[in-house]
Amino acid sequence: MNIKKFYELIFDTGCIKFGDFTLKSGIKSPIYVDFRVIVSNPASLKEIGEIMGIKAKELNPDRLGAIPYAGLPLGVSASMSANIPLIYSRKEVKSYGTGKLIEGNFDKNDNVLILDDIVTDGASKIEAILPFKEAGMNVKDILVIIDREQGGKKLLTDAGYTLHSLGTLTEIVDHLSDINKISNEIKDKVKDFINQNQFKEIKI
Repeated sequence: MNIKKFYELIFDTGCIKFGDFTLKSGIKSPIYVDFRVIVSNPASLKEIGEIMGIKAKELNPDRLGAIPYAGLPLGVSASMSANIPLIYSRKEVKSYGTGKLIEGNFDKNDNVLILDDIVTDGASKIEAILPFKEAGMNVKDILVIIDREQGGKKLLTDAGYTLHSLGTLTEIVDHLSDINKISNEIKDKVKDFINQNQFKEIKI
């Protein structure tokens, strides 16, 4: 699947919506990205996993590291496609059983490619990487489906990580506008939103 067909897939699956949305930060946005719905569409989840798997194999990690919750199904799909073992971090340590914070088998000094759905300012990625590093693994690369282009890539670079994405919001809205799935007005609103909402620092 070429990248433009991929943009159409995630739009048609309902992972990208246009309208008036209030984000977690309280900011009003003309676009909402939600890859958690992908679990209800196994064919699309498989397609996304295959595309992420191709990119993952290029980076050649020892393990894929998924971030709960949206990153978990993406990680499973990419792991199966690329045949790269998957591990994932828990949001909290269990008070029973093994008490693990990282689930799955790994060795110290393994190189881990972190997987997630989107990046905005990078704060959630920095937090999610810590358990892997504390367990003795090496993390330098992060792979997401969409870079929202709001400063996260630069801020992660400044923190010592390399962000890889399958696409950006600008690329997606440009293509959707070209094939008349969205209007030029919506495209321009999204681009204005990106330009007016840039993060200059990571706040954890």
